[in-house]
Amino acid sequence: MADKPTVVLVHGFWGGAAHWGKVIVELRKRGYDKLNAVEVPLTSLADDAGRTREMLDSVEGPIVLVGHSYGGAVITEAGGHDKVQALVYVAAFAPDAGRAPAA
Repeated sequence: MADKPTVVLVHGFWGGAAHWGKVIVELRKRGYDKLNAVEVPLTSLADDAGRTREMLDSVEGPIVLVGHSYGGAVITEAGGHDKVQALVYVAAFAPDAGRAPAA
């Protein structure tokens, strides 16, 4: 069986990385052992995508990038990273790259 990808979770505007706690527990039960939650600074979409790219650079292998709410805009911006296999939007904004959620 092939190794599962690393899952990188990006929180929404009114949250933090810790809000993924219960999701992380459930993913671990399902055999995902490579999990990371990004703590984005919420200063700008560019800064938040930059912080997410830093996380992507720091992990090995293929990545599934998951965003909730505003985190969807962040993963759209950071999702072009060469390690990213898939983007998952969880009740999230899904704007075109380069567009803010409200634009």
